[in-house]
Amino acid sequence: MNNILRLRSLTKYYNFRRYSARYVLDAENRQLYDDIFPFIYKEDVKKLWRSPPQCVYAGFDPTADSLHIGHLLILMNLLYWQRCGHQVIILLGGATGLIGDPSFRETERSEMEQVILTQNVESIKNNIVNIIRNHAEYFCKNHQRLAPIKILNNIEWYKDMNLLPFITDIGKHFRMGTMLGRTSVRDRLESKSGMSFTEFTYPLLQAYDWLQLQRKYNCLFQVGGQDQMGNIISGHDLITRYTKTQVYGLTLPLITAEGGKKFGKSIGNVVWLSSARSSYFQLYQYFIRVEDANVEKFLHFFTFLSTHKIKEIVEEHFKKPELRIAQKILAEKVTTLVHGEEGLIAAKRASAVLYDKSIDSLARLQVNDILQILEGATVVELLSEPGINIYNLAMKANCFKTDHDARRIITAGGFYINNQKVTNLAEVVVPGIHILSNNISLLRVGKKTYHVVRWL
Repeated sequence: MNNILRLRSLTKYYNFRRYSARYVLDAENRQLYDDIFPFIYKEDVKKLWRSPPQCVYAGFDPTADSLHIGHLLILMNLLYWQRCGHQVIILLGGATGLIGDPSFRETERSEMEQVILTQNVESIKNNIVNIIRNHAEYFCKNHQRLAPIKILNNIEWYKDMNLLPFITDIGKHFRMGTMLGRTSVRDRLESKSGMSFTEFTYPLLQAYDWLQLQRKYNCLFQVGGQDQMGNIISGHDLITRYTKTQVYGLTLPLITAEGGKKFGKSIGNVVWLSSARSSYFQLYQYFIRVEDANVEKFLHFFTFLSTHKIKEIVEEHFKKPELRIAQKILAEKVTTLVHGEEGLIAAKRASAVLYDKSIDSLARLQVNDILQILEGATVVELLSEPGINIYNLAMKANCFKTDHDARRIITAGGFYINNQKVTNLAEVVVPGIHILSNNISLLRVGKKTYHVVRWL
């Protein structure tokens, strides 16, 4: 019996080595990592990847009630670790969220009420759980063999902590010169707003988080965004001094919004992972609009396709780039991971409404669905009147400021009903053509000005 158990153990070990080695190769070919710290231990990191299961973690502070696609890159990376048999920990910042990470911020974050922070923690946990579930269901045939991902909250070890022991036991391992020398801290100290002591303590708490996970789970790896290297170094320094254990930090590239700008809540360009914040359509369309220059990189970052398959897709794509073959595959994979197959179907249906000129697709939607797709569209409720013509409909729906504008633009071909161009002012509005089976008419002036008519 012991020999059988030993054989099973050895088989599992060598299978793990095979998958892990493949992942290391993938990680290098895909350029998944922006940096490794300490870099001098790069070969040691590779050896550990090939060793029996390691433990890795990434942290997410609840600064909003949803994660965004910048966070999705980190989650994708963690899923890769899980697929290779490693133990993954996701740490929610129920405590650190009260302080806010000052890294590369020009001003201090607004203080968040405890009730809001608690709601945010639960919301982003739902984001993560959905992605983990969709990954197992749609992208991993042998998901029963995956080690469950642990989702923890750092409030658990801070809620009953005494200040003096923390300062005397942990604080002594940090050097002021090192902390003050970091670019993100120095820039803030030299700014008009300065930096509060509260924010200054943030790296200590994130470092202590890692120490907790290292002591309890032997967590040797932390993964974070490009802007987290300073905090990761703080954790590395604390653990190596406190426990004499070598640990490693890995940072990921920065994912930007359209036009190369950084995502930001204040800028208003965030693509969220929660459908309540960004619709299925908005997430899908972000990846549909990825530039050709970036699409291969994004296929490596955001899908589980092999490097060989990605190469084939890209080669096929550039034969007819106007068809956006690569972007469509990318958008389908990401939307399914974040929102499941139902979300993908809804996103494609919404896309058909705008781009395929499909009356059938539009007829299957409700007003709220259309408003999610068409940001800024106005809704007008009208009583159905026999014999109403195109001109009267346009004026009742407030599509034009003046009678002259209405006549000029409609006759020139700049007015559409349900994605169909209409030019005859006297044409009578007909149910089934102008009024859809869901009692909605979608009016468009020019390329982007929409009015939704709900018929009573």
